[in-house]
Amino acid sequence: MTGRPAPRVLPPSLRAWLGLIAALASLVVVVLGVLYAGHDKPGRVDGWFQHAVDGVRLPWRNVALATDFLGEPAGAEMLVVAAVTGCLLLRRPRAGVLVVVGVGLSVGTATLLKHLVGRTIHGDGNLSYPSGHTAFFTAFALVVALLATGRLGLGRTAGTSLVLAAALVAGAAMGWAQVALGAHYPTDVLGGWCTALAVVPATAWLVDRIAGRMADVGRRERR
Repeated sequence: MTGRPAPRVLPPSLRAWLGLIAALASLVVVVLGVLYAGHDKPGRVDGWFQHAVDGVRLPWRNVALATDFLGEPAGAEMLVVAAVTGCLLLRRPRAGVLVVVGVGLSVGTATLLKHLVGRTIHGDGNLSYPSGHTAFFTAFALVVALLATGRLGLGRTAGTSLVLAAALVAGAAMGWAQVALGAHYPTDVLGGWCTALAVVPATAWLVDRIAGRMADVGRRERR
């Protein structure tokens, strides 16, 4: 044992910016949820984007289906297991906890919001806002980017850029797939993306807080 504290999963240099982004994302989630509560049709903004990407044909449909699979239970479990295994091999158990808890809370929050908002697509049984697939994939990318930022020792500008770029690429890819396959409205996708942006930084801060307190208790007990 070296006695050195475990690396934080939320780098201190990123806290302020990601905290602000999380607050803004939360606001967007709430506003969209209020606007589309109980709706079963696309809004005006949805129509603009759906017309461009809805109903894609081969070979792009296969790309959309492959991307969609990564948000399905089997695909999601595969990604999470691979990420947690990597964290354990690198001796970063706190990072492994963030992978499971951060992604899990993002999906859980999206699921809860679906029932609260009650927006549907293709029938009453298909709750759509926010997109759980988009929330998952964005959250996963955010967690991986946060861990890479800490591992590489990136500063505020580079670290924030990496985290936001990862979230944007992942959210855009999964969002495109969901709209192209007709599974979600574009605003559902935006809601899922913002759900992950709101939940993951808060979860990372909480994991650091709890792990830090547990470490303090352990050090006091060894004295």
